Amino acid sequence: MLKGFKDFLMRGNVVDLAVAVVIGTAFTAIVTAFTTSLIKPLISALGSTETRGLGIQLRAGKEDTYLDFSNVINATINFVIVAAVVYFVLVLPIKKIQDRRKRGEEAGPAEPTDVELLKEIRDLLASQQATTPQPPATDRRGPAI
Repeated sequence: MLKGFKDFLMRGNVVDLAVAVVIGTAFTAIVTAFTTSLIKPLISALGSTETRGLGIQLRAGKEDTYLDFSNVINATINFVIVAAVVYFVLVLPIKKIQDRRKRGEEAGPAEPTDVELLKEIRDLLASQQATTPQPPATDRRGPAI
């Protein structure tokens, strides 16, 4: 069971996913700060000066009955920015890489197998030995006494 868990963790996809989550979280914080600090005040400026921004107070004197439209618009802009960055930085480049790989996988000439290569080498060596003159055989035991 532990070996299977180790294999799962050692896959490249798990590490890539963990990095993506961490970077995505950090990027979302940046986009949220941007929209909360810059976009929301601009949207709230569209509301009247007597309210807290772009929204409606349902019951006077009761703070929790305020419908804040600027928060909804802010969250929508936040989502669109994050989705656009994920698409253009991650999805689109990976899709292009996958398309290139698919084009490269078209059937080409088949590679020879190891056995076929060894047979070719054997045949070449045999043909070379047949064309070169062989030196006379010598006795390796040394001179006779």
